[in-house]
Amino acid sequence: MTRITRKYHIRKNREVIYAGITGRPLEERLAEHRQDFGNAISISQVGNATTREAARKWEDEQDDKGIPTSKT
Repeated sequence: MTRITRKYHIRKNREVIYAGITGRPLEERLAEHRQDFGNAISISQVGNATTREAARKWEDEQDDKGIPTSKT
């Protein structure tokens, strides 16, 4: 299995406002999220790159914790 999917959090004022997964560079995702959330956000990778399947499971767990994801 190829481990090319990254898990990440978008933060605003230290608060996690979004959790996502991507196979693209995080800088690209940050630029896209700034269109929705404004410029005062940051992005941080969570853990190591992983498989798409494992990343989707993590995203489900984030959603269960009440952190907005692409699924909400």
